[in-house]
Order: sequence, then structure tokens, then C-alpha cells
Amino acid sequence: MTVVVAELPDAAVLRRQVSAVLDGFLENKDGASAEPRMPAEVTQCLREFLAAGGKRLRPLLCVTGWQAGGGRGTPEAVVRTAASLEMFHTFCLIHDDVMDDSASRRGAPTVHRRLARHHRHGRSAAAAERLGASGAILIGDLALAWSAELLHTADMTSRQLGAVLPLVDDMRCEVMYGQYLDVTTAGRPTTDVAQALRIARYKTAKYTVEHPLRIGAALAGAPPAVHEALSAYALPVGEAFQLRDDLLGVFGAPRVTGKPSLDDLREGKHTVLVARALQRADAGQRRVLRSLLGAPGLDQAGADRVRELLIATGARDDVERTIGELRGRALEALRSAPFPPSAVADLRQLADAATERTS
Repeated sequence: MTVVVAELPDAAVLRRQVSAVLDGFLENKDGASAEPRMPAEVTQCLREFLAAGGKRLRPLLCVTGWQAGGGRGTPEAVVRTAASLEMFHTFCLIHDDVMDDSASRRGAPTVHRRLARHHRHGRSAAAAERLGASGAILIGDLALAWSAELLHTADMTSRQLGAVLPLVDDMRCEVMYGQYLDVTTAGRPTTDVAQALRIARYKTAKYTVEHPLRIGAALAGAPPAVHEALSAYALPVGEAFQLRDDLLGVFGAPRVTGKPSLDDLREGKHTVLVARALQRADAGQRRVLRSLLGAPGLDQAGADRVRELLIATGARDDVERTIGELRGRALEALRSAPFPPSAVADLRQLADAATERTS
């Protein structure tokens, strides 16, 4: 099943609105007369990255949270706040690709690979790669700063800003925490499923689903009961979203996902999928998994052997069941949620899209 986010009511319109805000923001940066002016390649990198696809899931969830909290229409302040979340997501992805040394994202070269190629003339390959990584870190930092600028220029009331900023602060800190857990456990996968789920919650669930929904609800002035219901829905959906991502990272087709299928295995990512396989494996299977997972030179044959063991141990089926259970918990939370019926319907459809996606 393909992602159906764009089929939600008004989703296509919102995506165009968010893209227009981001395009206009970058055009203003290109045309700014004040010093220092960023080199054209910097804004061009961001512009191409933002235009290369992406589901605009976080902006869509922000607007859905606004509606769940009783907001009407889609005011400019809400659209601009939603756009700031997409710029924050861009920061996260650019840095994530540097940390993972990924070659492609959304079917195109990653920012650090693009910069390395752009600055290759007159440099050794190693020097160009180092420059590309350094440049991508700085462009990611800039995306973080500009996400804050978009937020602070969203023409919110003081009440709205006061309600939104603590959530944004939490979102920023929590995704850093999740990423830190991710990088410090890579290459050393264990049977600790609880730790793998903790990574999924903080690396993905909170900043992808929970905080965008609650930021939208905060703009609408929603009461605590709405925020509690949004969290009860968002956390299981967000965790299921990451578990699906883990499966796609190993079993997905790169031409569909836009990402290589060897990266997670070469890094030895500590995922629920791997933890469950190590739990279920016999001694011989465990030796093979530990010898191949995290091997920098892992080739396609070795990856195929890992995939065989992930299936043979029942780990893949187990993760599929867990995704279904998490989706069920999210839908159960919607049954008593104090949201307008239209928001409930949208959130039901988003739960399906997030958990059954193929890219």
C-alpha cells in the first residue's frame, strides 16, 4: 500500500501552502541585502531538498491538531507554524544522513554527498568528503535556525506563542535524545527490546506525530483533555511508524523508499526488529547475526543472509504484529477522544497511512 496522506481532505492544498511559505522564505533569504548573505548553493541545497518529495506529514498533523483542538479554517499563522516544522524536519534529516553516512535520500544524493561533489575540484576525495560533511552540518544548523525564524514570524498571538514554545522546546530536546541513543547503540545491537522502543519513541514518535499534533492544538487553545487524547493516539502511531521504517530500511525496495537497503544493516542499528531476532535466534543464528550486523563492508550477499535470519527467527512477523497492536491502541484512543468527527476521521486515515506505507 502506498502512502495516502495526500488523499486526506485539503491535504494537497495544505502541501501547496506549506511549500509556498518555504519557497517564499528562501527567496527572501536569496534576495536579502544585509550581510552576511549565504552563498547561493546553501539556499539551493535546501530548496532542492524540500522539493525532492517528502510527505509533509508534520505540517499535516499540525493542522489536524489545530482542528482537533477546535480550530476553524487554516489561518496563515497555522500554515507558517506548520512550515516551520517541515524546516525542522529538514534539519533532522540532513544531520541524520551525515551521521549515517547515507548516499541517498528521496532518490537523490544526500546533502553531504552533493556538497562533496560540488567542491571536488582541486581537492582529494577524502578532503572533499570531509568538506561535504562539514558543510551539511552547517546547512542543517541553518535549517534549525530558520525553523525558529519561521515560527517566530508566524504572527501568533502572545497566548499562542506562550503555549507553543514549551512544546517546541521539548520536541527539539527529545529528538536529540533519541538520536543520541540511536548513534550510541549502533553497531552493538542487543536483545533489549525496551531500549529499541525507547529509541523509536524519542527519535521518531514524539517529533513526528505527538508534538506536531499538540502544537496545532496549542494554537487552537485546546484544553488539557485534548492534549492528553492526542498523546494517547500519537505515541503508538509514531512508534508503529518507526517500526515500519525499520522494516522498510531492511526489506524495502530502494527505488520505492528512495534510500539504500544496506545502511541500517551496515550500521548495526539497534531496532526492535534486530532485538527480536537476537532473542529468538539459536546459537548458530546469533553468531551469524552478530558477525554481519554492523560490518562496514557488508555486501548484498551478507545482507540477504541477515534478511533470511530475520524471517526465519520470526522477527519480521513479530514486528508486523506489534505494528498492528500499536495501530489498534491508537484507534482505541480515538473512540473516546474529545475531537470533532472530521478530525477523528482524518486521524484514523493517518494511522492507516503511517503503519501500512511502502515508502
